[in-house]
Amino acid sequence: MNKLSIGADRLDLLETFVRIVEAGSLSAAAQQQGTTQPTVSRRLQQLERLMGLRLLLRSTHAMNLTEDGERCYEHAKELLERWHAIESDLRGVQDLPRGNLRVLVPSVFGQQQLIPPLIEFLNGHPNVSVEWLLHDRMPDFIAEGIDCAIRIGAVDAPGLIAIRLAELPRIVVAAPSILGDAPLPNDPVALAQLPWIALNTFYRDEVVLHHTQFGEAKRLAIHPRLSTDHLHALCNAVLAGMGVGIASAWAVADALSDGRLIQLAPDWSAPPLPISLVYPPARFRPARLMAFIQVMRDYLPQVPGVRLPSSHHDLN
Repeated sequence: MNKLSIGADRLDLLETFVRIVEAGSLSAAAQQQGTTQPTVSRRLQQLERLMGLRLLLRSTHAMNLTEDGERCYEHAKELLERWHAIESDLRGVQDLPRGNLRVLVPSVFGQQQLIPPLIEFLNGHPNVSVEWLLHDRMPDFIAEGIDCAIRIGAVDAPGLIAIRLAELPRIVVAAPSILGDAPLPNDPVALAQLPWIALNTFYRDEVVLHHTQFGEAKRLAIHPRLSTDHLHALCNAVLAGMGVGIASAWAVADALSDGRLIQLAPDWSAPPLPISLVYPPARFRPARLMAFIQVMRDYLPQVPGVRLPSSHHDLN
C-alpha cells in the first residue's frame, strides 16, 4: 500500500470517528455514512490501534469520550475542515455550507423565536442538516460535539468566542387579581410589598429596575413565594395570580394584549438580557457555521420582542 493510500485511509478513519462522536452512537454514524455498524466499529478499532490510545468508553447504555478521545476529536475535526478547505481552494470551488451542524439553544426561546431564522438557514443551505438541542446551559463544546450555542444572559466563559446578536427587553408583570382594588403602581418601591415569583437564573431576592426615559435605577429587596429556573413556569405562575414576575417582553406579549396580565410600573424595566452566539475558537471555521452565524446576525434583531443590543449591559 502506497503512502497516498495510507493517508487517505487515515482521513477516512478520522472522518468516521468524528461522525461517531457527533451522531452519538455507532449505529447513527453508520446510517449517516451509508454503511453498517460493524464496519464503523471496525474503523474505530483501527483508529485506536493506529493511535495506540483508547478513544471511546462504551457500555450498554452510554458512550463517552476518554480524555485522549476529546483531544483526538478536536484535532480530527480541525484537520478535516482544513482538508476540505484545501480541496476547495485548489479546485477553485467555493466552499459551500455542507454537513451537520449541532446547535444548543435555550429551551423556550429555541422552540419559538429562533425557529424562523433556523428555517431560513435550512432553506438557504440544502446541503446542511441541523441538530437543534434545547437546553438552558453552557455546553462542553468538545465533549458534546457542539458547533455553537445561543445563550441568553451574560457569557462568562474565558476562551470562548461570543458574538452579541441582540437583546431581550424585560418588564414587570402580574395578573390583575394581584392588585385587587388598589391602583396600578407606578413607582417600583410599591412593588416590594407585593408577592413575587423569582426566575432564579437571573434574579432571586433582589431586582434592579431602570426608568426607561431617564435611566434612574432603583434596587428592591423581594421575598419570593415561588422561585423557578424556567421561564414557562414563571409565566404560568404569574398568570395564575401567584405573584409578580419579571419576564422577557416577547414571552408575555399575548397575555398583555388580551388582558390576562398587566404591566406594573410601566415607566420602569429590568436590564435587558443579551443574546449571544458562542463557539470555541478554531483556526478553521466550517462554512456551515459561518453561514449560520450570518443568518442569526441578520434575522434575530427583527424577531418580535427582540431588539438590537445596546452599548452596555447590567444583569444585576
